[in-house]
Amino acid sequence: MASIPVYPWRLAPDGLATVRQLRALGLRPGGQDVVAQIERPRRRGPLVAYLYSIDLAKPVRPMTPAKHAALAKANRARRMCPRCHADAGYVIPAELGMCVPCADWGEQSAA
Repeated sequence: MASIPVYPWRLAPDGLATVRQLRALGLRPGGQDVVAQIERPRRRGPLVAYLYSIDLAKPVRPMTPAKHAALAKANRARRMCPRCHADAGYVIPAELGMCVPCADWGEQSAA
């Protein structure tokens, strides 16, 4: 089994990028294997980021109308309050499980 090169944080050679860096360039790894990794030291153990070759990266697939509609539907569902069935206008926090006014009303009635 061959090991991959490990570089210190911020010292990776040119031509390599993380997934986020590729995405910022409008690219994706496209099925290629990890070329190297970078490690950022910290007390609990190093943070590791995998690097991919920019030359082998492929363009990001375009958003199709069906994907756009599915994403809009999913985001709309995350904004709907299950208690009052209203669009909260924001993504409902998972900790609350309902919109803020409904959560506040529930706390007041419980007190």
